[in-house]
Amino acid sequence: MTARTADRTRYNRATTHLDAPIAIVDLDAFDANADDLVARAGGKPIRVASKSVRCRALLERVLARPGFAGIMSYTLAESLWLARAGFEDILLAYPSADRSAFAELAADPKLAAAVTVMVDDHSQLELIDASRAGGQEEIRVCLELDTSLQLLGGRIRIGALRSPLRSPAQLAELARSVNRRPGFKLVGLMAYEGHVAGVGDSLAGRPFRSRAIRLMQATARKELAARRAEVVRAVRAVAPDLEFVNGGGTGSVQHTAAEAAVTEIAAGSGLYVPRLFDNYTSFTARPAALFAQPVVRRPGVGVVTVLGGGYPASGAAGADRSPVPYLPEGLRYDPQEGAGEVQTPLLGSPADDLLIGDKVWFRHAKAGELCERFDALQLIEGDRITATVPTYRGEGKTFL
Repeated sequence: MTARTADRTRYNRATTHLDAPIAIVDLDAFDANADDLVARAGGKPIRVASKSVRCRALLERVLARPGFAGIMSYTLAESLWLARAGFEDILLAYPSADRSAFAELAADPKLAAAVTVMVDDHSQLELIDASRAGGQEEIRVCLELDTSLQLLGGRIRIGALRSPLRSPAQLAELARSVNRRPGFKLVGLMAYEGHVAGVGDSLAGRPFRSRAIRLMQATARKELAARRAEVVRAVRAVAPDLEFVNGGGTGSVQHTAAEAAVTEIAAGSGLYVPRLFDNYTSFTARPAALFAQPVVRRPGVGVVTVLGGGYPASGAAGADRSPVPYLPEGLRYDPQEGAGEVQTPLLGSPADDLLIGDKVWFRHAKAGELCERFDALQLIEGDRITATVPTYRGEGKTFL
Protein backbone atom coordinates (compact mmCIF):
# COMPACT_ATOMS: atom_id res chain seq x y z
CA MET A 1 0.00 0.00 0.00
CA THR A 2 1.41 3.39 -1.00
CA ALA A 3 1.45 6.30 1.42
CA ARG A 4 -1.22 8.02 -0.66
CA THR A 5 -3.43 4.93 -0.60
CA ALA A 6 -3.00 4.76 3.16
CA ASP A 7 -4.02 8.42 3.41
CA ARG A 8 -7.13 7.74 1.35
CA THR A 9 -8.07 4.90 3.67
CA ARG A 10 -7.63 7.16 6.69
CA TYR A 11 -9.60 10.03 5.22
CA ASN A 12 -12.46 7.82 4.07
CA ARG A 13 -12.63 6.11 7.46
CA ALA A 14 -12.59 9.42 9.32
CA THR A 15 -15.34 10.93 7.19
CA THR A 16 -17.48 7.85 6.55
CA HIS A 17 -20.40 9.46 8.42
CA LEU A 18 -20.19 12.70 6.43
CA ASP A 19 -21.57 13.41 2.99
CA ALA A 20 -19.38 15.24 0.49
CA PRO A 21 -18.62 17.96 -0.47
CA ILE A 22 -16.38 18.39 2.56
CA ALA A 23 -12.97 19.91 3.27
CA ILE A 24 -10.39 18.46 5.64
CA VAL A 25 -7.07 19.39 7.18
CA ASP A 26 -4.78 16.52 8.13
CA LEU A 27 -3.28 17.82 11.37
CA ASP A 28 -0.39 15.37 11.30
CA ALA A 29 0.66 16.82 7.93
CA PHE A 30 -0.16 20.39 9.00
CA ASP A 31 2.06 20.12 12.08
CA ALA A 32 4.87 18.43 10.14
CA ASN A 33 4.74 21.24 7.58
CA ALA A 34 4.91 23.81 10.38
CA ASP A 35 8.01 22.08 11.74
CA ASP A 36 9.59 22.16 8.27
CA LEU A 37 9.00 25.91 7.98
CA VAL A 38 10.55 26.52 11.39
CA ALA A 39 13.58 24.39 10.54
CA ARG A 40 14.11 26.27 7.29
CA ALA A 41 13.75 29.64 9.04
CA GLY A 42 16.88 28.88 11.07
CA GLY A 43 15.75 30.53 14.27
CA LYS A 44 14.01 33.57 12.81
CA PRO A 45 10.31 33.87 13.70
CA ILE A 46 7.67 33.14 11.09
CA ARG A 47 4.75 35.51 10.66
CA VAL A 48 1.75 33.52 9.42
CA ALA A 49 0.03 34.74 6.25
CA SER A 50 -3.65 34.59 7.18
CA LYS A 51 -4.86 34.64 3.58
CA SER A 52 -3.25 31.22 3.20
CA VAL A 53 -5.10 29.80 6.23
CA ARG A 54 -8.44 31.67 6.61
CA CYS A 55 -9.43 29.74 9.72
CA ARG A 56 -9.05 31.23 13.18
CA ALA A 57 -8.68 27.87 14.92
CA LEU A 58 -5.74 26.93 12.71
CA LEU A 59 -4.14 30.35 13.10
CA GLU A 60 -4.32 29.83 16.85
CA ARG A 61 -2.88 26.32 16.51
CA VAL A 62 0.15 27.35 14.50
CA LEU A 63 0.84 30.46 16.58
CA ALA A 64 0.94 28.28 19.69
CA ARG A 65 3.91 26.43 18.22
CA PRO A 66 7.52 27.52 18.85
CA GLY A 67 8.97 29.49 15.94
CA PHE A 68 5.80 31.35 14.93
CA ALA A 69 4.93 34.91 15.94
CA GLY A 70 2.33 37.27 14.55
CA ILE A 71 -0.07 37.36 11.63
CA MET A 72 0.28 38.86 8.18
CA SER A 73 -3.27 39.85 7.20
CA TYR A 74 -4.75 40.86 3.87
CA THR A 75 -7.48 43.44 4.52
CA LEU A 76 -7.92 46.08 7.19
CA ALA A 77 -11.38 44.76 8.11
CA GLU A 78 -9.87 41.32 8.66
CA SER A 79 -7.08 42.86 10.73
CA LEU A 80 -9.54 44.58 13.06
CA TRP A 81 -11.64 41.42 13.38
CA LEU A 82 -8.58 39.38 14.32
CA ALA A 83 -7.43 42.01 16.81
CA ARG A 84 -10.85 42.00 18.47
CA ALA A 85 -10.60 38.20 18.65
CA GLY A 86 -7.43 38.50 20.72
CA PHE A 87 -4.58 38.37 18.19
CA GLU A 88 -2.07 41.01 19.25
CA ASP A 89 0.49 41.35 16.43
CA ILE A 90 -1.05 41.84 13.01
CA LEU A 91 0.77 43.22 9.98
CA LEU A 92 -1.53 44.23 7.14
CA ALA A 93 0.44 43.25 4.05
CA TYR A 94 -1.41 45.46 1.56
CA PRO A 95 -2.36 49.15 1.50
CA SER A 96 -6.01 49.85 2.28
CA ALA A 97 -8.56 52.44 1.21
CA ASP A 98 -11.16 51.31 3.78
CA ARG A 99 -12.01 54.67 5.36
CA SER A 100 -14.49 53.33 7.90
CA ALA A 101 -11.99 50.73 9.09
CA PHE A 102 -9.30 53.41 9.46
CA ALA A 103 -11.74 55.43 11.57
CA GLU A 104 -12.22 52.40 13.83
CA LEU A 105 -8.47 51.86 14.04
CA ALA A 106 -7.74 55.47 14.96
CA ALA A 107 -10.42 55.50 17.66
CA ASP A 108 -9.48 52.31 19.54
CA PRO A 109 -6.22 52.02 21.50
CA LYS A 110 -6.36 48.21 21.56
CA LEU A 111 -6.74 47.99 17.79
CA ALA A 112 -4.11 50.64 17.14
CA ALA A 113 -1.60 48.77 19.30
CA ALA A 114 -2.25 45.44 17.57
CA VAL A 115 -2.42 46.40 13.88
CA THR A 116 0.34 47.72 11.62
CA VAL A 117 -0.73 49.09 8.23
CA MET A 118 1.16 49.05 4.94
CA VAL A 119 2.19 52.26 3.18
CA ASP A 120 4.16 52.87 0.00
CA ASP A 121 2.83 56.30 -1.03
CA HIS A 122 2.41 59.70 0.64
CA SER A 123 -1.22 59.81 -0.49
CA GLN A 124 -2.00 56.73 1.58
CA LEU A 125 -0.96 58.65 4.70
CA GLU A 126 -3.25 61.48 3.65
CA LEU A 127 -6.17 59.07 3.17
CA ILE A 128 -5.62 57.63 6.66
CA ASP A 129 -5.53 61.10 8.23
CA ALA A 130 -8.67 62.12 6.35
CA SER A 131 -10.44 58.99 7.61
CA ARG A 132 -9.72 59.45 11.31
CA ALA A 133 -13.11 61.03 12.10
CA GLY A 134 -11.67 62.45 15.30
CA GLY A 135 -9.70 59.36 16.29
CA GLN A 136 -6.35 60.30 17.79
CA GLU A 137 -4.61 56.95 18.23
CA GLU A 138 -1.12 56.60 16.77
CA ILE A 139 -1.13 54.45 13.62
CA ARG A 140 1.64 51.90 13.27
CA VAL A 141 3.16 51.95 9.76
CA CYS A 142 5.22 49.52 7.69
CA LEU A 143 6.87 50.47 4.39
CA GLU A 144 7.07 48.07 1.46
CA LEU A 145 10.06 47.66 -0.84
CA ASP A 146 9.67 46.66 -4.49
CA THR A 147 11.58 43.37 -4.83
CA SER A 148 11.30 42.88 -8.59
CA LEU A 149 14.34 41.93 -10.62
CA GLN A 150 15.03 44.53 -13.30
CA LEU A 151 17.44 43.86 -16.15
CA LEU A 152 18.68 45.86 -19.12
CA GLY A 153 18.01 49.17 -17.44
CA GLY A 154 14.50 48.18 -16.43
CA ARG A 155 13.40 47.02 -19.88
CA ILE A 156 12.98 43.52 -18.42
CA ARG A 157 11.06 43.30 -15.16
CA ILE A 158 10.42 40.08 -13.24
CA GLY A 159 8.23 40.17 -10.15
CA ALA A 160 4.90 41.38 -8.87
CA LEU A 161 3.74 44.94 -9.49
CA ARG A 162 3.49 46.03 -5.88
CA SER A 163 5.32 48.92 -4.24
CA PRO A 164 6.70 51.87 -6.27
CA LEU A 165 9.54 52.18 -3.73
CA ARG A 166 12.73 50.60 -5.01
CA SER A 167 15.82 52.51 -3.91
CA PRO A 168 17.21 53.23 -0.44
CA ALA A 169 16.67 56.94 -1.06
CA GLN A 170 12.98 56.45 -1.88
CA LEU A 171 12.35 54.38 1.24
CA ALA A 172 14.28 56.81 3.44
CA GLU A 173 12.31 59.75 2.05
CA LEU A 174 8.97 58.13 2.87
CA ALA A 175 10.31 57.10 6.27
CA ARG A 176 11.08 60.76 6.99
CA SER A 177 7.57 61.72 5.89
CA VAL A 178 6.07 59.24 8.33
CA ASN A 179 8.28 60.54 11.13
CA ARG A 180 7.30 64.14 10.44
CA ARG A 181 3.59 63.40 10.38
CA PRO A 182 1.84 63.51 13.78
CA GLY A 183 -0.20 60.43 14.63
CA PHE A 184 2.00 57.88 12.85
CA LYS A 185 4.86 55.66 13.94
CA LEU A 186 7.16 53.81 11.54
CA VAL A 187 7.74 50.32 12.96
CA GLY A 188 8.57 48.00 10.06
CA LEU A 189 9.78 47.28 6.57
CA MET A 190 8.47 44.53 4.31
CA ALA A 191 9.75 43.06 1.05
CA TYR A 192 7.98 40.08 -0.54
CA GLU A 193 9.97 38.35 -3.26
CA GLY A 194 7.06 36.58 -4.94
CA HIS A 195 9.07 35.67 -8.03
CA VAL A 196 11.27 33.52 -5.77
CA ALA A 197 8.94 32.48 -2.95
CA GLY A 198 5.90 31.79 -5.10
CA VAL A 199 7.29 30.34 -8.33
CA GLY A 200 8.18 26.66 -8.52
CA ASP A 201 11.53 25.81 -10.08
CA SER A 202 11.00 22.13 -10.89
CA LEU A 203 8.25 21.88 -13.49
CA ALA A 204 7.39 18.35 -14.55
CA GLY A 205 8.33 17.72 -18.18
CA ARG A 206 9.82 21.20 -18.63
CA PRO A 207 13.53 20.90 -17.81
CA PHE A 208 14.68 23.94 -19.78
CA ARG A 209 12.08 26.26 -18.26
CA SER A 210 12.90 24.88 -14.81
CA ARG A 211 16.58 25.60 -15.35
CA ALA A 212 15.77 29.12 -16.54
CA ILE A 213 13.64 29.75 -13.45
CA ARG A 214 16.42 28.57 -11.15
CA LEU A 215 18.90 30.87 -12.89
CA MET A 216 16.49 33.81 -12.63
CA GLN A 217 15.84 33.13 -8.96
CA ALA A 218 19.52 32.84 -8.10
CA THR A 219 20.13 36.19 -9.80
CA ALA A 220 17.12 37.75 -8.07
CA ARG A 221 18.15 36.51 -4.63
CA LYS A 222 21.64 37.94 -4.99
CA GLU A 223 20.43 41.32 -6.26
CA LEU A 224 17.69 41.63 -3.64
CA ALA A 225 19.87 40.63 -0.69
CA ALA A 226 22.30 43.44 -1.46
CA ARG A 227 19.59 46.02 -2.15
CA ARG A 228 17.48 45.03 0.85
CA ALA A 229 20.49 45.43 3.16
CA GLU A 230 21.10 48.93 1.77
CA VAL A 231 17.44 49.85 2.18
CA VAL A 232 17.37 48.61 5.77
CA ARG A 233 20.46 50.68 6.60
CA ALA A 234 18.89 53.76 5.02
CA VAL A 235 15.57 53.34 6.82
CA ARG A 236 17.19 52.55 10.18
CA ALA A 237 19.19 55.76 9.85
CA VAL A 238 15.85 57.58 9.85
CA ALA A 239 13.99 55.22 12.22
CA PRO A 240 16.54 53.52 14.49
CA ASP A 241 13.77 51.91 16.57
CA LEU A 242 12.43 49.90 13.62
CA GLU A 243 10.84 46.79 15.15
CA PHE A 244 10.99 44.34 12.26
CA VAL A 245 12.12 43.67 8.71
CA ASN A 246 9.83 41.11 7.08
CA GLY A 247 10.66 39.10 3.99
CA GLY A 248 10.21 35.86 2.18
CA GLY A 249 7.46 33.34 1.63
CA THR A 250 6.99 29.59 1.72
CA GLY A 251 9.22 28.92 -1.26
CA SER A 252 12.13 31.08 -0.10
CA VAL A 253 12.17 30.69 3.68
CA GLN A 254 15.73 29.45 4.08
CA HIS A 255 17.16 31.86 1.51
CA THR A 256 15.52 34.94 3.03
CA ALA A 257 16.32 33.85 6.58
CA ALA A 258 20.01 33.79 5.65
CA GLU A 259 19.98 37.57 5.12
CA ALA A 260 21.23 39.39 8.21
CA ALA A 261 19.01 42.40 7.45
CA VAL A 262 15.81 40.34 7.72
CA THR A 263 14.40 39.80 11.22
CA GLU A 264 11.32 37.69 10.43
CA ILE A 265 9.89 35.52 7.65
CA ALA A 266 6.37 35.44 6.23
CA ALA A 267 4.83 32.11 5.25
CA GLY A 268 1.44 30.45 5.11
CA SER A 269 0.91 28.30 2.04
CA GLY A 270 3.49 25.84 3.34
CA LEU A 271 1.04 24.78 6.05
CA TYR A 272 -1.70 23.50 3.71
CA VAL A 273 0.67 22.80 0.76
CA PRO A 274 -1.69 23.18 -2.22
CA ARG A 275 -0.72 21.83 -5.62
CA LEU A 276 1.18 24.96 -6.71
CA PHE A 277 3.81 24.13 -4.09
CA ASP A 278 4.70 20.73 -5.51
CA ASN A 279 7.27 22.08 -7.94
CA TYR A 280 10.11 23.25 -5.69
CA THR A 281 13.63 21.92 -5.30
CA SER A 282 14.14 23.89 -2.07
CA PHE A 283 11.67 21.91 0.04
CA THR A 284 9.21 19.02 0.07
CA ALA A 285 6.14 19.05 2.29
CA ARG A 286 2.96 17.05 2.78
CA PRO A 287 -0.45 17.99 1.39
CA ALA A 288 -2.51 18.86 4.46
CA ALA A 289 -5.70 20.42 3.07
CA LEU A 290 -7.98 18.54 0.70
CA PHE A 291 -11.61 18.50 -0.32
CA ALA A 292 -13.86 15.64 -1.36
CA GLN A 293 -16.63 15.52 -3.94
CA PRO A 294 -19.16 12.66 -4.18
CA VAL A 295 -19.51 10.33 -7.14
CA VAL A 296 -23.00 10.97 -8.53
CA ARG A 297 -22.83 9.33 -11.98
CA ARG A 298 -21.13 6.45 -13.78
CA PRO A 299 -21.48 7.39 -17.47
CA GLY A 300 -19.47 4.44 -18.79
CA VAL A 301 -16.42 2.26 -18.42
CA GLY A 302 -13.50 4.16 -16.94
CA VAL A 303 -15.59 7.24 -16.16
CA VAL A 304 -17.28 8.66 -13.08
CA THR A 305 -18.84 12.05 -12.56
CA VAL A 306 -18.56 13.90 -9.27
CA LEU A 307 -20.63 16.80 -8.05
CA GLY A 308 -19.05 20.24 -8.53
CA GLY A 309 -15.30 20.54 -8.14
CA GLY A 310 -14.59 23.54 -10.34
CA TYR A 311 -12.82 25.72 -7.78
CA PRO A 312 -10.23 27.64 -9.84
CA ALA A 313 -7.55 29.68 -8.13
CA SER A 314 -6.76 33.35 -8.67
CA GLY A 315 -3.91 34.49 -10.87
CA ALA A 316 -3.19 34.18 -14.58
CA ALA A 317 -5.55 31.56 -16.01
CA GLY A 318 -4.00 28.19 -16.74
CA ALA A 319 -4.33 24.48 -16.10
CA ASP A 320 -2.30 24.79 -12.91
CA ARG A 321 -5.07 26.93 -11.37
CA SER A 322 -7.54 24.04 -11.32
CA PRO A 323 -7.80 21.56 -8.48
CA VAL A 324 -6.21 18.19 -9.22
CA PRO A 325 -7.85 14.78 -8.57
CA TYR A 326 -5.65 13.25 -5.89
CA LEU A 327 -7.25 10.15 -4.35
CA PRO A 328 -7.73 7.54 -5.60
CA GLU A 329 -4.59 7.86 -7.68
CA GLY A 330 -4.85 7.70 -11.45
CA LEU A 331 -7.91 9.85 -12.17
CA ARG A 332 -7.75 12.73 -14.64
CA TYR A 333 -10.06 15.33 -16.12
CA ASP A 334 -11.86 14.99 -19.42
CA PRO A 335 -9.91 17.53 -21.53
CA GLN A 336 -13.18 18.72 -23.09
CA GLU A 337 -14.77 19.58 -19.74
CA GLY A 338 -12.12 20.05 -17.07
CA ALA A 339 -13.30 20.84 -13.55
CA GLY A 340 -16.95 21.81 -13.80
CA GLU A 341 -19.24 24.27 -12.08
CA VAL A 342 -21.78 21.65 -10.98
CA GLN A 343 -20.32 18.37 -12.18
CA THR A 344 -16.90 17.04 -13.15
CA PRO A 345 -16.27 13.88 -15.21
CA LEU A 346 -13.15 11.96 -14.21
CA LEU A 347 -11.41 9.43 -16.41
CA GLY A 348 -9.14 6.50 -15.61
CA SER A 349 -9.26 2.87 -14.60
CA PRO A 350 -9.74 3.68 -10.87
CA ALA A 351 -13.17 5.03 -11.83
CA ASP A 352 -14.43 1.47 -12.29
CA ASP A 353 -13.89 0.77 -8.59
CA LEU A 354 -15.90 3.78 -7.44
CA LEU A 355 -19.56 3.52 -6.47
CA ILE A 356 -22.26 6.16 -6.33
CA GLY A 357 -21.68 8.15 -3.14
CA ASP A 358 -17.96 7.37 -2.86
CA LYS A 359 -15.62 10.27 -2.24
CA VAL A 360 -12.96 11.51 -4.64
CA TRP A 361 -10.34 13.67 -2.92
CA PHE A 362 -8.89 16.75 -4.61
CA ARG A 363 -6.07 19.18 -3.94
CA HIS A 364 -6.75 22.82 -4.69
CA ALA A 365 -4.22 25.20 -6.24
CA LYS A 366 -3.88 28.12 -3.79
CA ALA A 367 -3.88 27.64 -0.06
CA GLY A 368 -6.50 29.74 1.71
CA GLU A 369 -8.85 30.08 -1.25
CA LEU A 370 -10.29 26.64 -0.47
CA CYS A 371 -11.88 28.18 2.63
CA GLU A 372 -14.02 30.48 0.48
CA ARG A 373 -15.84 27.35 -0.76
CA PHE A 374 -16.48 25.69 2.61
CA ASP A 375 -17.89 26.99 5.87
CA ALA A 376 -16.09 24.37 7.97
CA LEU A 377 -12.94 22.28 8.01
CA GLN A 378 -12.87 18.75 9.41
CA LEU A 379 -9.64 18.36 11.38
CA ILE A 380 -8.28 14.83 11.13
CA GLU A 381 -5.74 13.10 13.34
CA GLY A 382 -4.91 9.55 12.35
CA ASP A 383 -8.18 8.09 11.11
CA ARG A 384 -10.64 10.19 13.08
CA ILE A 385 -12.04 13.70 13.11
CA THR A 386 -11.00 15.47 16.29
CA ALA A 387 -12.69 18.81 15.63
CA THR A 388 -14.88 20.67 13.17
CA VAL A 389 -13.91 24.33 12.95
CA PRO A 390 -15.36 27.24 10.97
CA THR A 391 -13.51 28.93 8.16
CA TYR A 392 -13.69 32.69 7.78
CA ARG A 393 -16.68 32.06 5.51
CA GLY A 394 -18.26 29.88 8.18
CA GLU A 395 -17.98 32.79 10.61
CA GLY A 396 -19.82 34.98 8.13
CA LYS A 397 -16.71 36.83 6.96
CA THR A 398 -16.02 37.50 3.28
CA PHE A 399 -13.15 39.94 3.38
CA LEU A 400 -12.30 39.56 -0.32
